[in-house]
Amino acid sequence: MTQQRKAYCFGLAAVLCWSTVATAFKISLSYLSPAQMLLIASLVSTTVLTVTLHYQGGLKALRQLSPRDIVTSFAFGALNPTLYYLVLFQAYDVLSAQQAQAINYTWALTMALLAVPLLGQRLRRQDIIAALLCYCGVLYIATGGQPLALQFDNTTGVLLALASTVIWALYWILNTRDKRPALLGLLLNFACSLPLIALYCLVHDEFHAVPWQGVVGASYIGIFEMGLAFVFWLQAMKLTDSTAKISNLIFISPFLSLLLIAGLLGEVILPSTLFGLAMIIVGLLCQQGVFRLPRKSTSQ
Repeated sequence: MTQQRKAYCFGLAAVLCWSTVATAFKISLSYLSPAQMLLIASLVSTTVLTVTLHYQGGLKALRQLSPRDIVTSFAFGALNPTLYYLVLFQAYDVLSAQQAQAINYTWALTMALLAVPLLGQRLRRQDIIAALLCYCGVLYIATGGQPLALQFDNTTGVLLALASTVIWALYWILNTRDKRPALLGLLLNFACSLPLIALYCLVHDEFHAVPWQGVVGASYIGIFEMGLAFVFWLQAMKLTDSTAKISNLIFISPFLSLLLIAGLLGEVILPSTLFGLAMIIVGLLCQQGVFRLPRKSTSQ
């Protein structure tokens, strides 16, 4: 098997993991609160990442950690997974799965927009067009196909879902300055998030017995959404000869996710969701430069 074919296999494995999580979120949230689900999932994902790093021989680097690395890990851990998933799970708790997962896919555009003030990057014409398409798609989904009426199914849920994209994008932008190895940094972030999440649960009286179904669901999320999906994706990026070839696989995920949402959750997939999601996907493809915009002529 060629390196590129291996990259496709790892990339598709990550996409399949991400395609199942919207359904897993909703099922688990019927048994657990967002904070309880996050604590269990983070504990499981920390275990998965530790085992993976041990298998790759990367745990030796823990001996070389500096006090600054520990502070960095707590700072990143407070952002992701703690704050990001608390906000995201709250959004899934109050929105339908199809709405929450469609809005969450705008994070790539949010990152491009935040890179302008934070990294000094230039806002391109295709970024502006992508923003209009994506956020019109969000508006169409959030209003159930009646954007002019501006009557949202759940305003709080929409704002939470959009806020989660800002947190996620901010995390990855700040991550560009992180000198730690990617997988080791991710493990440290999750490990350092555990006391923060536990403290949140303690303050909000979330420590009590939970149904086994919720534990199983949260463990699934910890293994696949927060653990193996990242491992597979990092491996795909390492093996590929073209980042674009692998990155475009992500556009399969929302449609597979909708099939699972309809089949396992019994949600009726609304035409407004499909149309809005299509606008978001087209916007993201435009932002990636898939659709070439005509250049202004310089001829006399």
